[in-house]
Amino acid sequence: MGKDFIIVESPTKAKTLNKFLKGKYYISASMGHIRDLPTKKLGVEIKGDNFIPEYVVSPRGRKTYKQLKAFAKKSDRIFLASDPDREGEAIAWHLYELLKGINSNIQRIEFHEITKKAIVEAINKSGSIDLNRVDAQQARRILDRLMGYKLSPILWKVIDKGLSAGRVQSVALRIICEKETKIDNFKPEEYWKVLVYLITDSKDVIEFELVKINNKKSKIVNKEEVEKICSLLEKADYKIKSIVKKKQLKKPIPPLITSKLQQLASNKYNFSTSKTMLIAQQLYEGIAVTDTETLGLITYMRTDSIRVSDESKEMAINYIKKNIGEDYLSSTKNKFKQKTKNVQDAHEAIRPTYVDYSPEKIKKRLTPDQYKLYNLIWSVFIASQMRPAEFDNTVILVDAETILLEQKEAFKNLMVI
Repeated sequence: MGKDFIIVESPTKAKTLNKFLKGKYYISASMGHIRDLPTKKLGVEIKGDNFIPEYVVSPRGRKTYKQLKAFAKKSDRIFLASDPDREGEAIAWHLYELLKGINSNIQRIEFHEITKKAIVEAINKSGSIDLNRVDAQQARRILDRLMGYKLSPILWKVIDKGLSAGRVQSVALRIICEKETKIDNFKPEEYWKVLVYLITDSKDVIEFELVKINNKKSKIVNKEEVEKICSLLEKADYKIKSIVKKKQLKKPIPPLITSKLQQLASNKYNFSTSKTMLIAQQLYEGIAVTDTETLGLITYMRTDSIRVSDESKEMAINYIKKNIGEDYLSSTKNKFKQKTKNVQDAHEAIRPTYVDYSPEKIKKRLTPDQYKLYNLIWSVFIASQMRPAEFDNTVILVDAETILLEQKEAFKNLMVI
């Protein structure tokens, strides 16, 4: 009885799986797509409403294809384990089309985290390729080709050589142009804000904002009004009207989706989108957390869902109890509302696969950038299972005769990570 053969996309993932499965399977990487549209012609035949792509093994993929065929010939079963998204499904389908003549016992497996348990479960639940996903990817690929081959030459003639008209960037450019037109047509309205700095007996300076004049909400539209108000403020007597101090709660943000991860990594670390996704891919595919153990540290990093498994919630709750304290646990399970419409919900949110591997525990095993991103993902997930943060929010109102001033201790933009 021969071995089964698992095909993944990247050598890093293949290396991680080899460590888990310890020689029980042949494991190799396809290095992404090994079959694609030809490079030197359109490669898409248009017949009425039908678009028929022509696929060829790419020059880069020929050597890999030769190696995959050799393993396929001596294997009992072939498991296609490319990424669980449209692109990964298309890679699996192309591999199926190329290898089915050599070994017809080909099955599709999916796992959303690279752990031994997830891989074993995926193999036990192997199925077939999702052709709807494949068709979605093919439609996108054909659009890319048609846009590139049909529109790009126009740009070369009109603007400059080397420019490309893409499926996304062309539409995005139109949106930008439309927004720019709106900006050009916008008629600005003058608006003024008055801030008053008052000194306490202890020499502390507190900033107040003008909110009402003669009990009416202020709307100052010109410099002349400002000068009149400043004249009144210079002569006015100031009296504290009220000091209201109350507890306010700030709920944790939900576990991360791809766009939110990119946004936070950009704001917090100035990471580009491509850098964030590259580092996330490394964390997903596997990190040597000890000298003998390599693990995928996060779940699949391309997702639009904030959903996480009950098992992962329990892991987080147990970690909080043990390491942070039960007082920080929410009395009821936190529920988050999905803000994005038309969510595919194919994958969980981005979360750590093993909560016990805290960022500090494995910091020496990560590069500085890997540590930053992993710390962000881990911290947001742990916080999502904790009780809301409590803040003392103080509002001070001061009467300056006909003018009302307000001072707040604001925390709207505060997010503890």
